Amino acid sequence: MSQSKSRALSPEELAAFGAELDALQQQAIADVGARDARYIRRIIRVQQYLEFAGRGLLFAGIFPPAWLLGTLLLGISKILENMEIGHNVMHGQYDFMNDPALSGASYEWDTVGTSDNWRESHNYKHHTYTNIKGVDDDVGYGLLRLFPEQRWHPAFILQPLFAALLALLFQWGVAIQELQLGKLLNGRKSWAQIRREFRPVWRKSRRLLLKDYLLFPLLAGPFFLTVLSGNLVANLIRNLWTFTIIFCGHFTTDAEVFHRSVLDGESRGHWYLRQLRGSSNLRGGKWFHILSGNLSHQIEHHLFPTVPAHRYQGLSLDVQEICRRYGQHYNTGSLPRQFGQVVWRILRHSMPSAPAPRAALIAR
Repeated sequence: MSQSKSRALSPEELAAFGAELDALQQQAIADVGARDARYIRRIIRVQQYLEFAGRGLLFAGIFPPAWLLGTLLLGISKILENMEIGHNVMHGQYDFMNDPALSGASYEWDTVGTSDNWRESHNYKHHTYTNIKGVDDDVGYGLLRLFPEQRWHPAFILQPLFAALLALLFQWGVAIQELQLGKLLNGRKSWAQIRREFRPVWRKSRRLLLKDYLLFPLLAGPFFLTVLSGNLVANLIRNLWTFTIIFCGHFTTDAEVFHRSVLDGESRGHWYLRQLRGSSNLRGGKWFHILSGNLSHQIEHHLFPTVPAHRYQGLSLDVQEICRRYGQHYNTGSLPRQFGQVVWRILRHSMPSAPAPRAALIAR
C-alpha cells in the first residue's frame, strides 16, 4: 500500500462524507431517462456500423490499406461493445429502459468469458470488496503480486512475463477468473468441479472462436487468411486496450489495498472511502472516455456503478469538490503517467518487499 495522501476522517466527518456521496448518487439516478437512452442507442449504432465496415474491409484485405483500416475499425467496435456497452449494461445502468436487449441480468457480451461469471466476479465481488486482499480476486487476478501486502514467492520474479501474457490474452484471463484455479492447487477444488464450471465458458468461447476464426474467414473464400489475421489482431487490440485501462484504474502508485478487517462494522462512508482510495482516474478527451467505457473515471464508477457511465465526467467535478473539502486525495493523471506507474508496480513487486504501514481511514 502506498502511504495515503489523504487525511484520516473523524467518525462525524466520515458519516457526512458518505451522506454527501449518497445524495450525489441519488440526484444522478433521479435524472436518468430519455437522454441516457438516446446515448446508449447511438453508441450501439456506431458500434454496429464500425463492425460492419471493419468486416467488409477485411474481405478486401488483400490490399494492405483495406486490411489495416478494417482491422482497426473491427478492433474499435470490439472495444466499444466490451467496455461502453457490455460492461455498463451488465451493471444495470440501462435497466430503466425495460429493453430486454439491454437488461443487466441477461446481456451476453462479445467476449469469451460468460456474462454470468462476470456478474459474480466483477459486479458482486469486486465492487463490494474492492481492493480487499484475499476477498477481491481482482487484486493481482490470482497471477500477479502488485502490492507488498501480498505474500512473495520466487515465481513472481517472472511476473513481467506473466503480465505481458495477461495483457495479450486478457479476455481469457477474465473468462477463467471465476473458476479460481488456485483452489485446485491447494486441494480446495477437484478436477471434476473445475471441468463442470468450465463447461459454460467452453460453450461460449467455442462459439466466438468459430465465428471469428472459421465462419468469417470461410465467407471470404480465397481471402481466408487475411480475414482470419485481421480478426486475430482486432481481438488483440481489444485485449491490450482493456488491460491498460483496467490496470490504470486500479494499480497506480497511490492505489491502496486493504486488510479484510476493514469489513468489521464498515459503514457506507467507509465503503465510499475505500472505493476512492483504491481507484485511479485518467485524463483525456471525449472519445478517449467513450472508448474506455468511461472507466477513465474509475473513481466515479466505483462510487456509483449503476449510474450510466457517460455521466461520470460531470459527476467527477462534484466528487473532486467533496474530496477537496474532506482532505481526500483524488488520484488522476494522463494515460502515459498512470500506465508508467502500473509498469513500475509490476516490476517492483516481482521482488520481495516489506509491507508499508496501513493508512488510517478514521482518526483515532
